[in-house]
Amino acid sequence: MERAPGDGQIRYARSGDVNIAYMVIGDAELDIIQVPGFVSHLEIGGEQPLVRHIGQRLVSFARLTLFDKRGTGLSDPVTDVPTLEERMDDIRAVMDASGVERGSLVGFSEGVPLSILFAATHPERVDTLVLYGGMARTTYSEDHPWAPVKEALYEANELLLPYWGQGIMPEMFAPNYADDPEIKKWSARLERYAASPAMVGKMFEMFYDTDVRAFLPLVKVPTLILHRTGDRVVNIRSGRYLAEHIPGARLVELPGTDHAGWAGDTDTMIDEVQEFLTGVRGEPDFDRVLATVMFTDIVGSTERAAELGDRRWHEILDEHDRIVARHVEQFRGHYIKHTGDGALATFDGPGRAIQCARALAAAIGKLGIQIRTGLHAGEVELRGEDVGGIAVHIAARVCALAGAREVLVSSTVKDLVVGSRVAFDDRGRHELKGVPDSWHLYAVAG
Repeated sequence: MERAPGDGQIRYARSGDVNIAYMVIGDAELDIIQVPGFVSHLEIGGEQPLVRHIGQRLVSFARLTLFDKRGTGLSDPVTDVPTLEERMDDIRAVMDASGVERGSLVGFSEGVPLSILFAATHPERVDTLVLYGGMARTTYSEDHPWAPVKEALYEANELLLPYWGQGIMPEMFAPNYADDPEIKKWSARLERYAASPAMVGKMFEMFYDTDVRAFLPLVKVPTLILHRTGDRVVNIRSGRYLAEHIPGARLVELPGTDHAGWAGDTDTMIDEVQEFLTGVRGEPDFDRVLATVMFTDIVGSTERAAELGDRRWHEILDEHDRIVARHVEQFRGHYIKHTGDGALATFDGPGRAIQCARALAAAIGKLGIQIRTGLHAGEVELRGEDVGGIAVHIAARVCALAGAREVLVSSTVKDLVVGSRVAFDDRGRHELKGVPDSWHLYAVAG
């Protein structure tokens, strides 16, 4: 079977009377066939840097075949609701056209049941199976009680369609990115080109009654299941159910609440995929990066602990840690660790770090305690799950000088957000313990 060139060109595979758009990227020996979820568009999907990053990671060790399912993207529209059988034919047609005799099937979300059926039906074409954010059954039943009732899906469809084409998908599938104007703009364009409102309705109809539970024991290929523990669209119990019923399947539970595969910590996800498919885990080619470091500390923690007693104080600390972790994720940071009476986190941009710090001060204040926050931007050393370096020490010292509910930043942070609407109050120059030179500090106003 002749392999199609991995040049990223759009081509078409004939599946019955329908043309399925596909592209091949890369020329590695290992073949990955990606089975899309709800809707997709081969060209516009790749315009988003977060999506491109995943593709670049995959192509670093595999030859990647992508396609738009019938009725969506650049593939032919359809008049009837596609069946799973027809869609299995589409996968086979794309594999034949791209020259893939056997490959690794990677299914996302709604593409997971289809991937399971294909692997069980055509084991001669599938080497391994990777399932992200998926399910065996899409709606509630007494023996599958965590899935949404069918009426809820009808309501979701009715709520979605009036806003289709305006960037509604992040609110559903990636809520932590819903307020990002660039993500919203890209999503609006993707929605308009990926499917018309009528086609979206057909996609929902196809989804209502999907149930492949009976076929899970028939999957005989090595299977990796990836699922985010706080997934708001597909309950983590769906991933656990798959792992319990597919023979020998391995489940990796990932942190996060976003359902979209391009959102959140995608590098950890791709590391798991690479190790599963190749036996070698991808290692970053860097150990030092620029980051904004955030330290928080509870003001007067010793006194408050004495007032409240050990039991109540530990309850407050636990809730404090949950609030911090949730807010750091919301503002696309990395929660490194709690520090006894505070927390350490990093961000890839100082603007989001400031937003997070301000929101945290308000949220934690509702617990009856107050925090101080220090921010500094600089080079940090990556030490596994931890970070180190002079930038971390500076942020800790800045935090120690902050007042209650105050967000104190170094001049580096202030300079990096020039042009934004963030206002600062000058706090003068300070000596930071154990850090050379004096540092000009500013408090975030308001």
